[in-house]
Amino acid sequence: MRNSNIRDTAAKRFSPAVNSLKHSIGEWLPVIALTCSAFIFNTSEFIPIGLLSDIAADFRISESHAGIMITVYAWAVALTSLPLMLIFAKTESRKLVLGIVTLFAASHILSGIAPDFHMLMLSRMGVACAHAIFWSIVTPLAVRVAPAGKGSTALSIVVAGSSIALIVGLPLGRAIGIAVGWRVTFLIIAAIAFGVLGLLAAVLKKSPSDNNFSLRKLPALIKTPSLWGIYLLTLVAISGHFTAYSYIEPFLSRIAGLGNNAITVVLTLFGAVGLVGSFIFSRHYNNNVETFFKMAVAGLCFCLLMLLPASCTEWSAFLQCMLWGLSINFFNLSFQSEIIRHAPQGTAVAMSIYSGIYNVGIGTGALVGGSVCDGIGIRYIGYVGGAIALAAVIYCIRHVVPVLRHATAGTGI
Repeated sequence: MRNSNIRDTAAKRFSPAVNSLKHSIGEWLPVIALTCSAFIFNTSEFIPIGLLSDIAADFRISESHAGIMITVYAWAVALTSLPLMLIFAKTESRKLVLGIVTLFAASHILSGIAPDFHMLMLSRMGVACAHAIFWSIVTPLAVRVAPAGKGSTALSIVVAGSSIALIVGLPLGRAIGIAVGWRVTFLIIAAIAFGVLGLLAAVLKKSPSDNNFSLRKLPALIKTPSLWGIYLLTLVAISGHFTAYSYIEPFLSRIAGLGNNAITVVLTLFGAVGLVGSFIFSRHYNNNVETFFKMAVAGLCFCLLMLLPASCTEWSAFLQCMLWGLSINFFNLSFQSEIIRHAPQGTAVAMSIYSGIYNVGIGTGALVGGSVCDGIGIRYIGYVGGAIALAAVIYCIRHVVPVLRHATAGTGI
């Protein structure tokens, strides 16, 4: 009888805490589901980089030819981001997300069974259309479904999911591709996507789109000086970044002389530092906006210029890629945060434009990198990418940071 009373007393004492914990976890489940989606989308976007040599060998084409797949994918996202966002701007959020993930999963099945390179490119365009809408809505939606006052935390969590894709998804996908073939990697992504689809269906509630943006408001949004500065800087910096990053796997193999396992470790470290970056960002960004902007762009430029010199030893290559991964993580977080801050009335459309421009940068960088590989040689991709990024550093310091400072002071944000 006494033991029963003790259990009842303990239950009464701890029940509120347990219920509070369950409620807290329940509030975050939609953000967690969106983070899982970000993980698979980011894994898919960059998986061809880790499997470029295998895909080229399977279809008996050059690596620079296979790299066209990265360019076509990126430019497809760029061309469809804004039109698709405007078409689906009024669509109920839950329905839109479920449709996007369904298209994503189905396209990966087609990638896994593609009989030739052209069919693979076609299937990747299906993924690109899903990508175009997903990255336009996921960060604003995560902020909206997060517990009150936790929008910045939700943004960091979603971006952390993207970083985990580079830590786990890309290296694991590469390892699977090496072990049993690149096609299996795409089919596994499809299976995981269907699992995430079930999770989203279970935890996302119906939510009418809060996007009251219309085509008539587009010129005013585009003319916003702070957004224009971010867009142009993104185009230049990301072009420089992907000039080298698109061909990092063959570079590490041929120039740095790393084996398959070491390359997988390097790619893992590149993404792993993103978690550290997300933590630093969430703690210090709001009071150090200018510092983060300058560090991100300058760090990106420095790491690109040091790509070849750092390839002389395994440890220097590891360190260089870690700093590179931290810089691009700061870049992505800072720029997305500022777009949300400076376009409060048209966030989804502003993000779709950003996604489109970002992918123009990816495609342009991959194209430039391929030309460098076919021309002066793959060993120089870092120098060419660094030269492009240097232009971004100058533009950032002389124009973008002062414009953001002025816009923030003028609006009190």
